[in-house]
Amino acid sequence: MRLESPERRRRTAIVRLRRSSQAASYSSATCLFSGEMLRVCFWEISPSFVLHRLRTATLFFVVFVFSYLVFDRAFDSGRIRFPEYFVPSTRIFPTSLIDSLPDSADTNLETVLKDASMQDHTVILTTLNEAWADPENSILDLFLESFRVGYQTSRLLNHLVIIALDQKAFMSCKRVHTHCFALITEGADLSHEAYFMTPDYLKMMWLRIDFLRSVLEMGYNFLFTDADVMWFRDPFPHFYPNADFQIACDHYSGNSTDVESNHPNGGFSFVRSNVRSIEFYKYWYSSREMYPGLHDQDVLNNIKFDSFLIDIDLQLRFLSTAYFGGFCEPSKDLNKVCTMHANCCVGLGNKVHDLRIMLQDWKNFMALPPSMKISQSLTWSPPNNCILALRRHFGLSGNETRVDTLISNKANILHFVQLWDAPGIVMFHGQFITFVAEMGTCYKLN
Repeated sequence: MRLESPERRRRTAIVRLRRSSQAASYSSATCLFSGEMLRVCFWEISPSFVLHRLRTATLFFVVFVFSYLVFDRAFDSGRIRFPEYFVPSTRIFPTSLIDSLPDSADTNLETVLKDASMQDHTVILTTLNEAWADPENSILDLFLESFRVGYQTSRLLNHLVIIALDQKAFMSCKRVHTHCFALITEGADLSHEAYFMTPDYLKMMWLRIDFLRSVLEMGYNFLFTDADVMWFRDPFPHFYPNADFQIACDHYSGNSTDVESNHPNGGFSFVRSNVRSIEFYKYWYSSREMYPGLHDQDVLNNIKFDSFLIDIDLQLRFLSTAYFGGFCEPSKDLNKVCTMHANCCVGLGNKVHDLRIMLQDWKNFMALPPSMKISQSLTWSPPNNCILALRRHFGLSGNETRVDTLISNKANILHFVQLWDAPGIVMFHGQFITFVAEMGTCYKLN
């Protein structure tokens, strides 16, 4: 083995000493650095720092709450308009409404709507009271049956919410349907049959308008349907994609944008939730004060000409009776019909009688082979009970037709729509009148 010289051993020792000193210095610096960080950390969480952070958070929270309240009030007063893709969830009900419900009731409207909603936040809504839910004379049974016997309509029941106006109607709904909500009005009993234009009828119609406005404010599109509308086909493919508010008609002129000649019926409408539709429903509801004693449909016929609808850029469309017909103006082609409404009829019993016949007409049609459905010109059975009831309602008996003279202009006869085969009864600008063929003379019904 080779021995190291004394000089080599001395240089090796010096190198080792220097490395040892550098390591010691690094270790000391590390200890000093770690200690400094610990002192900084301890200083950061000192009591004064905590109080400072707490004051900052509290100030931020107060400013946020104050800003929210001012912002919310400004929106409610109409001073702020949101873009249509942002619809705030304001109060669900006006203060005049309460939900006095049994313990088992679904008391949260948001929950009920969410459970029934389609993917695009659309729900189907109808209203129901005790009289219309009565098992002995039930419009509700016929309404639900139409979904089941209609063409590809049974699945839509999953998206139907029945709004019960009294507790008995709510319990009747819960026995036969999944999505039910009880809307009880303070100081009003809407459980009985509300005859046309009576105070209870008017109260029920305006309650409906205000409730639907609340649904829009919650961000839900809705298809509202009266319970005396029979569903035979899926109506959604026949709605206009860019319309905010579209509504069925007692009489359809042939032009979906014709404000003058189309006569809307509030018993069937499809509305998209946005700022324009919300503002429209607020205006519609407030307009009841300008037209006291009129129901929502007549008020709509008056305000559809107002400049306010132009100012808010409401896209309004009327639905063709070829797809959305009724007793006033039936859908003539059973291969196209989506819904049929028991309008132009008074009396619950009369509606039930003639709707049962209509349902049977549809079942007979569906039982035919496809070739016969297309080749045969099938029609609905006339609603005889409703026609007779309508004549009695307007004070007509037998062949009586002459009442107060309304108009004798032959040109206006073009606007008439014959009500089935009822002798002497036609519609003119939304009003029922008698018609005498000679000289085109028309007489108003009392």
